[in-house]
Amino acid sequence: MSIGRLPDHEQRILDEVERALRRDRRLDRRLRTLRYRRCPDLTRLAAYRPRVPTVLVLLAVAVTLMVVGIVTSAPGVIWAFAGVWPVALFAVFRLLCRWTRG
Repeated sequence: MSIGRLPDHEQRILDEVERALRRDRRLDRRLRTLRYRRCPDLTRLAAYRPRVPTVLVLLAVAVTLMVVGIVTSAPGVIWAFAGVWPVALFAVFRLLCRWTRG
């Protein structure tokens, strides 16, 4: 592959593409505001709106894991409960917030 100059027709095509991209204001704005975020986007988490069946399933799974963890004392079950329980509580909290907001 040569490193020299492009042929005239390819250079014209490239110039035309660059000109069209410079005129695209939406693309320009997205490229200017594009930045790497170090912390996660919590707005999606705050906008989470669980449904009643989802919350009921989460609570049923959490209670089942709690009972099985108490009976068997298996570390895997206890860790699974430790992972599901906060998610279930958060879902219940978001559902209650939605209900009280009206």
